[in-house]
Amino acid sequence: MRILIDDYFYDWDKAWSMVTRIVSYTNHTVMPEALETWNEDLFRLKLPRMHAIIREINERFCREAWNAFPGNWDRISALSILGHGQVRMANLSVIGSHCVNGVSALHSQILKDQTFKDFYRMYPDRFTNVTNGIAHRRWLCYSNPTLASLIEDCIGDGYRKNPEQLSELAKFADDAEVLDRLRGIKHQNKINFANLLYRKTGQVIDTHSVFDVHIKRLHEYKRQLLNALNIIGLYLQLRDNPDIEMQPQTFIFAAKAAPGYAMAKEIIRLICYISKDIEQHPRIKEKLNVVFLENYNVSMAEALVPSAEISEQISLAGKEASGTGCMKLMMNGALTIGTLDGANVEMQAATGPENMYIFGLTAAEVEQIWLRGYRSTEFYANNEYLSRIVNQLNVGFAGESFANLATYLLSGEHGIADPYLCLADFESYRRTRGEMIRDYADKQKWNRMSLLNVAASGHFAADRSIEEYAQRIWRLQKMTK
Repeated sequence: MRILIDDYFYDWDKAWSMVTRIVSYTNHTVMPEALETWNEDLFRLKLPRMHAIIREINERFCREAWNAFPGNWDRISALSILGHGQVRMANLSVIGSHCVNGVSALHSQILKDQTFKDFYRMYPDRFTNVTNGIAHRRWLCYSNPTLASLIEDCIGDGYRKNPEQLSELAKFADDAEVLDRLRGIKHQNKINFANLLYRKTGQVIDTHSVFDVHIKRLHEYKRQLLNALNIIGLYLQLRDNPDIEMQPQTFIFAAKAAPGYAMAKEIIRLICYISKDIEQHPRIKEKLNVVFLENYNVSMAEALVPSAEISEQISLAGKEASGTGCMKLMMNGALTIGTLDGANVEMQAATGPENMYIFGLTAAEVEQIWLRGYRSTEFYANNEYLSRIVNQLNVGFAGESFANLATYLLSGEHGIADPYLCLADFESYRRTRGEMIRDYADKQKWNRMSLLNVAASGHFAADRSIEEYAQRIWRLQKMTK
């Protein structure tokens, strides 16, 4: 608006028409910290001309909102760009765009039902969805060349330019030779990652154990803590009886925490101290190992993702916008344990519910549990296995107590205990993951499910995602040769 009005002398209406026809808004998360706001006094001081333009946009919008919601000042105030001393950038983004999209079907629905529900009432045709996609030429063809070679032996190399052709791989779901090759490729990838890890850190991991991978930003809603609670349960079982029959399991975490995010850093400390404690018990480590990767980056991911067998996508339902790690892991044959959240919903539809491990509350059930009043202590008191795990946090690991995390789960800060429902979903998660480990023993079944996940992953390539943006939002024409 500033360039068109001040530099090119367009009148307001023509400039605004051009801006709103050009600009579109992709919302990537519903988390409040991502719906950016600025202090209005600071904004006015540093950007006086921009503030004047935003004020004019806001006044014109509020008149429009009055026609949509006559007399409802509270609703109009919530939609306003300027309010309570803040400049609300998400509101400006919706008002100044011709199209607003989320990055998974569930996320886009949440934008319409909750985050921007009154904007949706005003501009229903403005809202749409474009599910995220990943660069399959990097995360499959480049990162996992032996799997790419197997795919090409089966269906040719057309999938490199048309990833939807990966669906043809499903024809080989009952081909014993193909499944054996797939299993061998996965095991070699595990060896490759283990060697890389040893070179970088000196850590040794058992390549015959299950590689359970939880890679994403460290955030409470992504629930690395729920994963850690389950690990503590396995640790306590082995401490009671190291000879218990148990499939060896290696839990691999990789994450970064925001610099000021104290709880995220505390969860990282917990994971590291669990790992340290296990190191002091060699008999336990034969069956249980925990690795937290420092300075995780793309180069490390290119080795880890092809080696993963279990993909942890366990965010609280309704909080994960989409996720792309889930797609990378699926495309490389890892099986997903997850909630019905973000892209998991569409991945399940693509691969079939029998080829994923879904657990826990749905987004609607999460909303209901908060409306009824959530008491985490009820789950603690009624589950002896879980209560022992939480109590162990007080005792701690490797000489370090994590009583603050037990308090966080049971009484919380500011009266909100367990804000991301780890205890509510724990038993469902534990049972579902137990089922997963039992299925892992059936190599034929596991490899078949793995192949079907690869076959269903083509829809989640960026080629499809960009095509949807180009056609429905950017309205671009393909170039002809």
